[in-house]
Amino acid sequence: MTHSILITGCSSGIGYMAAHALHKRGYQVIASCRKQQDVQRLNNEGLTCIQLDLADEASIKRAVEQALELSNHKLSALFNNGAYGQPGALEDLPTQALRQQLETNLFGWHTLTTALLPHFRQQGHGRIVQNSSILGFAAMKYRGAYNTSKFALEGWTDTLRLELRHTNIKISIIEPGPIETEFRANALQAFKQWINVQESVHHSEYEAQLARLAKETSNNRFVLPPEACLEPLIHALESAKPKLRYRVTTPTKVAAILKRVLPSAMLDKLLYKAA
Repeated sequence: MTHSILITGCSSGIGYMAAHALHKRGYQVIASCRKQQDVQRLNNEGLTCIQLDLADEASIKRAVEQALELSNHKLSALFNNGAYGQPGALEDLPTQALRQQLETNLFGWHTLTTALLPHFRQQGHGRIVQNSSILGFAAMKYRGAYNTSKFALEGWTDTLRLELRHTNIKISIIEPGPIETEFRANALQAFKQWINVQESVHHSEYEAQLARLAKETSNNRFVLPPEACLEPLIHALESAKPKLRYRVTTPTKVAAILKRVLPSAMLDKLLYKAA
């Protein structure tokens, strides 16, 4: 049986890697990007790519109709991946900045997933894979908006899993730590849009944040390429018993253990240094 999958956020990083890798594996991949120029680029690379803006309900509705039509109404999986990070101290973020973060990273995923659930129920099976983050269970300073979106996503996903318990629709979470993508470049753009560095009490800390986000590559010694997420993704899509959570990179695995065994105050000290 040929698997067909809709993937969001395919312009770069994990989504781009997954679209090409699953295509080579024999999947019918329906990739999606927010910007039309990226849609055209991926189509030129031999993928089937459609436009999908997670902050636009009309765009999501059109994409769902396209994906079902392209798959001959046999779409078997959804990989929710499209997201961005909004840096900045919470006290410096206007509510609208937080609202936009949640619109893309949570509400758009809700709209897309719930739009496809009737299809999965009707055909009697489906796989949903959520690309979360280490920041979905371990908070770090100056990442409050993104933390909020991913913490909420984890709770949302756990709830949906319970509600789908007596169906053949399986839902899993991937929790990457540091992955070498264009995430920092997008975060830098969001940072500059909403944060007034000079007037903030966090001015000196922001200078370090700006320097980090401006680098072309990460200086994190634990960073892995996007391909590190491929094996967990394939397992989540193909295993008879997919895991509830797949933790990718050493920091994610260590943080998960420490959160279970350490008192919160001690964990705070470690997370403060890590950030």
